[in-house]
Amino acid sequence: MKKEGITILVLSLIIIFLIPWSIMRWQKEEIPLGDFNIRVKMPGGNVETLALEEYLVGVVAAEMPAEFDSEALKAQAVAARTYAAKQISRRSDSDQGYDVDTTVQTQAWLTDTQMKVKWGWWGYWRYHKPVLDSVESTKGQVLVANGQYIDAFYHSSSGRKPTERAEEVWSSSRLYLQNVESGETNQTRFVKTYTYTPNVLYQKLGISQTPQNFKASDFAIISQTTAGRAKEVRVLGKVFTAPQLRTLLGLASTDIEFTIQPEEIQLKTYGNGHAVGMSQYGANDLGKAGSTYSEILSHFYPGTQILALSKGNQNP
Repeated sequence: MKKEGITILVLSLIIIFLIPWSIMRWQKEEIPLGDFNIRVKMPGGNVETLALEEYLVGVVAAEMPAEFDSEALKAQAVAARTYAAKQISRRSDSDQGYDVDTTVQTQAWLTDTQMKVKWGWWGYWRYHKPVLDSVESTKGQVLVANGQYIDAFYHSSSGRKPTERAEEVWSSSRLYLQNVESGETNQTRFVKTYTYTPNVLYQKLGISQTPQNFKASDFAIISQTTAGRAKEVRVLGKVFTAPQLRTLLGLASTDIEFTIQPEEIQLKTYGNGHAVGMSQYGANDLGKAGSTYSEILSHFYPGTQILALSKGNQNP
């Protein structure tokens, strides 16, 4: 009986550990190599050349929650591929030796090992395949407008307001980056409150004068975007664009409410991100409501087409 017990224990351990490990290994080996390569600047400064489709698995895993609806994951894969393809197409303009890095300055990216750390053993077994499927099922698909790859910007959540026009956040317009409804069913999912004392606010804004108690005029939104977010803000007598202020203060968004007291300014933000292009949470909610990934992309990037990367070149 003792020998039989040991045998049952060994078999149980094989079932618990070996079979899921085999599935994960199969999933990793099945990543499609694709026909295009991308040069990725790694955190250590070295540049590695990866197959584009393999690279995109790491982007989707890093940029969108893996438990999101499958159609949202596919929309993310196409948007990320489009961004990468545009970066690749710019090599001849001013080649800096790489196309993207692994941060949000271009697109966040995770190695297979980092995915296992992020999700854990069980999470990797659960989430890796949906992420891989989102890339594989949209292989080679990119978004194009007027014969050019679009700037497929995306963000976490538009919150309680529509998405932003590109020209009201950055310097130039894009016909396909306009005000559209966020698609989010929970528009107050991301609400954050920030409190600043005079010492802290003066320091964060780089103001060298001796901090003074706040006056009612020390914070004012002086212009808004068409969608209703802050566009320009006057703080302590200085005018900032809302994106500048968001960076300096580490705010989640530019949809701002504020209250002022002599010893503190309290800011409340709604949403998460720059609000241009695709809302990832909106994409998820639209997918759950029955929209396909192509419908999601058409919603957030109106007037664009999904085309295939051409074999043998890096252009649509």
